[in-house]
Amino acid sequence: MSNSLQKLQTKLGYEFNDAALLKIALTHRSYAGKNNERLEFLGDAVLNFIAGEALFKRFPEAREGQLSRLRSRLVKGETLAILAKGLHLGDHLLLGSGELKSGGFRRESILADAMEAIIGAIYLDRGMTAAGERILFWLEPHFETLTLVDTNKDPKTRLQELLQSRGCELPNYEVINIQGEPHCRVFDVECSVSLLTEKTYGQGASRRIAEQMAAEAALTALNLEKGAKHE
Repeated sequence: MSNSLQKLQTKLGYEFNDAALLKIALTHRSYAGKNNERLEFLGDAVLNFIAGEALFKRFPEAREGQLSRLRSRLVKGETLAILAKGLHLGDHLLLGSGELKSGGFRRESILADAMEAIIGAIYLDRGMTAAGERILFWLEPHFETLTLVDTNKDPKTRLQELLQSRGCELPNYEVINIQGEPHCRVFDVECSVSLLTEKTYGQGASRRIAEQMAAEAALTALNLEKGAKHE
């Protein structure tokens, strides 16, 4: 196994019995015929089941519609892309020359798909228990931001309301970079929040999506800081 894949396994917190599965999970369709699309399909199913089961147990009073909305927020592409970015997954992707030139290793959809493919690979490698353990570990900070009260509100709205409830200034969003051709732009956005010492980051195919991702990262960071203060 290459040193690069070994480092990625350390970041994932999972050691593959069959390293070939990991390599396929990182292979985009632009790179080779044998790519991660089938693993992505499988990983999506596993992710939805594990997230659904966890929400069912975590919110025993929730109705079906509420659980569905919570799950949608939890497993959406923006969340998966944030996880992938935290793992520096883009550094390990196998992309065709066209995708490399257009910044595909930073594209939200490609990162999210690769994250699902890795989940599918872990499931095939060692079963549902292993896949579920990793999913719950990765999503734990996001579980903590979920509430039945705001299941219809997007991250920017929830962040704004949270800051207003504490008498703080509203968050500031700034586009720091735009990449790609006009038909496939990738926006990089920073979010400044008075309660955080560092800015949070979001990326997406539109400014709106990038801002939502940055707001989601800020909500996660605020929750983690709150937890750290009580340790």
